[in-house]
Amino acid sequence: MLRIAGVLAVVALGLSAAHTKVNKHKPWIETSYHGVITENTDVVMLDPPLVALDKDAPIPYAGEICAFNIHGLEAPFEAVVLNGTSGEGQLRARGLVDCELQKEYTFIIQAHDCGSGPGGTEGKKSHKAVVHIQVNDVNEFAPVFRETQYRAAVTEGKIYDSILQVEATDQDCSPQYSQICNYQITTTNTPFAIDRNGNIRNTEKLIYDRQQQYEIQVTAWDCGQKRASHSVPVRIDVKPVCKPGWQGWNKRVDYEPGTGSKQLFPKMHLETCGGPLSSVRTTVELQTSHIGKGCDRETYSEKSLQKLCGASSGSTDLLPAPSTATNWTASLVTDSGRDSDLIFRFDGRQAAKIPDWVVPQNLTDQFTVATWMKHGPSIGLRAEKETLLCNSDKTEMNRHHYSLYVHNCRLVFLLRRDFTQVDTFRPAEFHWKLDQICDKEWHYYVINVEFPVVTLYVDGVTYDPYLVTDDWPIHPSQIDVQLTVGACWQGGEVTKPRFTQYFRGSLSGLTIRPGKIESQKVISCLQACKEGLDINSLESLDKNIKFHFNPAQSILVMEGEDMENMNTAVRKVSYINSRQFPTPGIRRLHISTDVQCFGEDTCITIPDIDAVVMVLQPSEPRITISGVERLNRPASDMRVPGGVALFQDLHIISTVTRADTTTHHTARRPGVLEEIIHNLDYCDVLVLGEELRPDQESLQIQRSVLLGKHLDATNSTSGMSIYGVDSMSNYEQVIRQVRYYNLQPGVLTERRFRLTCSELNGRYTSNEFNLEVSVLHSSESGEHVNHMVAPPQYMQVVHHPSMINDLYPSHSSGESVPSAATVVIVMCIAALVVVVVLGIYRIHLTHQQEVKLAETAKEEDVTWDDSALTITVNPMENVQGPQAAEEEASEEDEDEEEDEEEEEDDEEEEDDDITSAESDDSEEEVDVQLPRMQRQNKKGQSWDKATISY
Repeated sequence: MLRIAGVLAVVALGLSAAHTKVNKHKPWIETSYHGVITENTDVVMLDPPLVALDKDAPIPYAGEICAFNIHGLEAPFEAVVLNGTSGEGQLRARGLVDCELQKEYTFIIQAHDCGSGPGGTEGKKSHKAVVHIQVNDVNEFAPVFRETQYRAAVTEGKIYDSILQVEATDQDCSPQYSQICNYQITTTNTPFAIDRNGNIRNTEKLIYDRQQQYEIQVTAWDCGQKRASHSVPVRIDVKPVCKPGWQGWNKRVDYEPGTGSKQLFPKMHLETCGGPLSSVRTTVELQTSHIGKGCDRETYSEKSLQKLCGASSGSTDLLPAPSTATNWTASLVTDSGRDSDLIFRFDGRQAAKIPDWVVPQNLTDQFTVATWMKHGPSIGLRAEKETLLCNSDKTEMNRHHYSLYVHNCRLVFLLRRDFTQVDTFRPAEFHWKLDQICDKEWHYYVINVEFPVVTLYVDGVTYDPYLVTDDWPIHPSQIDVQLTVGACWQGGEVTKPRFTQYFRGSLSGLTIRPGKIESQKVISCLQACKEGLDINSLESLDKNIKFHFNPAQSILVMEGEDMENMNTAVRKVSYINSRQFPTPGIRRLHISTDVQCFGEDTCITIPDIDAVVMVLQPSEPRITISGVERLNRPASDMRVPGGVALFQDLHIISTVTRADTTTHHTARRPGVLEEIIHNLDYCDVLVLGEELRPDQESLQIQRSVLLGKHLDATNSTSGMSIYGVDSMSNYEQVIRQVRYYNLQPGVLTERRFRLTCSELNGRYTSNEFNLEVSVLHSSESGEHVNHMVAPPQYMQVVHHPSMINDLYPSHSSGESVPSAATVVIVMCIAALVVVVVLGIYRIHLTHQQEVKLAETAKEEDVTWDDSALTITVNPMENVQGPQAAEEEASEEDEDEEEDEEEEEDDEEEEDDDITSAESDDSEEEVDVQLPRMQRQNKKGQSWDKATISY
């Protein structure tokens, strides 16, 4: 019995194992599906089609698909199996879908096989696939007007661009059917027209005596050409001519850059329609929040602006323009916008680590933090901190040494001192609650720290903290710190170091200056607007008119009792922009007026005025750099203390094209080119090709050259940058002093440099001025000696003016060029060779050469360019034997000592006495064949001795 039971158990286990092995594989479907369904239908068009495959096929049940299951948050769809064997399925809506309720659906779908038997036991599921359904719109809604009726009033006798605007909406979900494409006035024979935006205007002047009110019907069409089911009535009242308010003003005032102060309302006056007034208060507001950082300011780099305003040196720019040297800002989102104003936008996901070599190491008890910030209200009631600047532990711990952050529209500055600095309970957190922090406008924030006192400046106005909290100093440790912008680094007490407390807003010009605080004057200069309201001829303003400007001169309030004096005062209101190249575009003007009447319960109402100042596009300057583009210098010049001056002949000019106003209106002539003077903010000297070798080469400039100028300079192996806001003439003076040094020219044949200059931080840039410096080397072989570098023994330099002009009329390098004098030298040498070979008058000729040698020694200071002609042969050395050469050399030494002083005294006079006739005589004395030049390469030439004839 036991044996039979064992056999049965084995059989049962075998059968179970056999069933398990039947359904070996899971069904397979695509990883994602995209579907489209038209609203009010239930059929979904899927791409790709819904098909599930099972590798167990054709095994019954195990290879068949029994169901598709949908997982999602109440997704109104279901999937059915059309064919279990092939795995085909269909997705359809459980009810009618509505695009207006939901445009898209996303859910998960899985396929199930039939398992091991009819009951679906031991069934397997496929992987989960994502299904994205888009609902197509149907134009089922007609446009509906926002108002049941519209009403407006106009003054008789005027043509209006827009009397009022009607607006209709459409509830369809798609842009095609929800947008309004056209409006139409259905009432016939009316003096009105309407445009596609719903603006109604009159097509003729309306007369009050003829008709006091018009009623018209307006309808609308959506972009699917579905018409509004109901038209809307529009009533327009015609008012008599007299209406209290400002009259005689233009809605647009054009401002030409560089014209100074311009009156905005030169003919404006207040119409009271006979109503007596006791006082008038008028407010003129210039709205510039959309321009730059709140108004038109200088857009130079932060360093240049600080130098221009006289700020203390030593500041560190934490948000510079991305470059190779300042690459930590490359990952941040920049919004350069217009006018080259560099702005960084933070959306709560970006931050930057400041490299250790950039971070100021010792802030001391005095330092300044400054930045431009634009920030809005935080999301939620208890929003987290938003960090602008944070210095925290890099690893192990999470201590914040100092930080600047916004929390619930409060600006907080945290400063934790070390125990090595203080050992008592000291102020650590300084809180300010200001409206400017969350008004979504640009403001300039400066924090001056004179520990334990911390002062905040916002747009030049001082604010004391409303709350100061104390804390213990931080214990000293060996943990490195990390300075970050846009968030705070949490390197310790977390599983993985990360950024936290992200900032949401815009920043620009974030700097730290250790060791010093900024003065009120410098802060005001750095944030000053260059545009604003002004009063022309202020001294002529009636003394009974009271006026007041806000600090930015964007709001002017004027009060008076006499109406005529008030009209005169308003006419003097002007707009001024002191920038040479202002930001073009619209500046909006808003004028509001409050009046008081004499003891009456009711008083007239003066409507507000909205106008614009259109700042026209300034003439763009063309900055041109010119000068010598190729220099040829001996290698020895680069080793001397003075080096080689690269840009001695540099000139920088700027021109603009002005319209020719003198030309008659019927003639069309091109603009007139006019030279202008303006500042530059940087010039870069870039090394082209291989970078400088710091142990041998350098670009240098003496610091004394920069004294008395708003300029500074930095250099590296890739070039030199001269920066600061200063005149073009000062830049010329400084750049002309840039020198190139090379202690070991070696085999260097040339160096190429490129010079570019900028105005307004790259808004206007110059041409690229390229300079090539050729290095001239002395030949190292004993057979070729360059006598233009080495002191010559047997040649005399003769200047021949007529031949210089004939043979060498010009030279691009700008240097002293060996001209016809070289020909004379060669002829003299050849004559000597002939005489020596013949052996006639040897002693006499030797003495004559000694006299010429003394003259040549005085000519060594003359700068030669051997790119034109180089002499490297001493024919006497080849003709005479060694012994004869020794004898002659001794004789020459004795004669030289006797004649040297006399020749030096007479040298200048003799040079002047040389005439073309004398040179012609020299040519006729001997018959000499000039040596032929052989050009070895582009950098220099040498004589080929094989071509010399005796």
